[in-house]
Amino acid sequence: MNTVLLLIFYLVTPAIVIYLCHSFSFFSKIGAVVITYVLGLIAGNTGILPDNVYNLQDVLLTLTIPLAIPLMLFSMNVKKWLIIAPKTILSMVFALIGVLLTVIPGYFIFRKYMPETMWQISGLLVGVYTGGTPNMASIKMALGVDESLYLATHTYDLIVGVVYLMFMLTLGRRFFNLFLPKFLFPDQIPGHADAFSGMESYAGIFSKKSVVSMLKAIGIAVFIFAIGGSLTLILPENVQMAAVILTITTLGILASLIPHVNRLEKTFELGMYLILVFSLVVASMANMSNIVSASPSIFIYITIVIFGSLLIQTILSKIFKVDTDTMMITSTAFICSPPFVPVVASALKNKEVIISGLTVGIIGYAIGNYLGITIAYLLK
Repeated sequence: MNTVLLLIFYLVTPAIVIYLCHSFSFFSKIGAVVITYVLGLIAGNTGILPDNVYNLQDVLLTLTIPLAIPLMLFSMNVKKWLIIAPKTILSMVFALIGVLLTVIPGYFIFRKYMPETMWQISGLLVGVYTGGTPNMASIKMALGVDESLYLATHTYDLIVGVVYLMFMLTLGRRFFNLFLPKFLFPDQIPGHADAFSGMESYAGIFSKKSVVSMLKAIGIAVFIFAIGGSLTLILPENVQMAAVILTITTLGILASLIPHVNRLEKTFELGMYLILVFSLVVASMANMSNIVSASPSIFIYITIVIFGSLLIQTILSKIFKVDTDTMMITSTAFICSPPFVPVVASALKNKEVIISGLTVGIIGYAIGNYLGITIAYLLK
């Protein structure tokens, strides 16, 4: 499969999935994100992708999320989001407590297996599960983590993260609704969450008016991306990702306050298409057989941190009546980082929580390095 065919695969497959979900109720019930993710996992683990696929994957990952975020934010109602912001902050605190209450006890449980390096692994996990991969890479440098140990931790994180994400995309909402209150939209219209369907709203997307609107939106999104991307030329590498995401999100929110931009048609759907491209690429990069055999204890440790922190956050959310969607989106922002927020928001069919998730993720980027390094040295 040469580069051109591979590009066609990545760009056309999501469009086909959208068509299937729009045309057949069976596929619609499964959801476009889940179908795309499964197709990516199949492609990445059946040997059909060429060895030189990484360069194209890297380009697509670099482009899709920075363009998708402003496109999806253009149609947001920021004033309504401010009503639910206090719950978001509370849920973020619970997510942070969950990470710390699993990483710290986990260190004392597993340090006997790797006494010289477990403190470093703990620091990496705090960083990656409050911020993201950029924080993990920064903490690696700060703590002097061995390359093979870092790669093992990162690989296990990817593998367990795939399981976590698939749970959130498929069974998550139905499971957590058993314990937590359902999300109430700012206008508190019952059933409004189910009224939004990214698939149904693709109708008429090729009309002249919609095409003109989308071209305008793409132009604005590219301009925002260029501003955010230019920061990589002047900022240190360890803060670039946080700065870029923060800038793009801020400019996307500000643009949504402009009535003409806010009224542009099909911007959310166009951003959602880019999210599906992103999902396909990410899933195809997850080689499930490539488990580094450095230490099973790291794998178990990571599994406990991811799902243990989710359990603690769920319990605290139950006590303080935080709704399912807010809990899930803040957990996703911490465990998977901001790029996956729109993915889970789409599976929830709730675009109102996107700003919440991105805000939490950006705060996580900001505090991840401080927390990771501090906890590591305290444990040492």
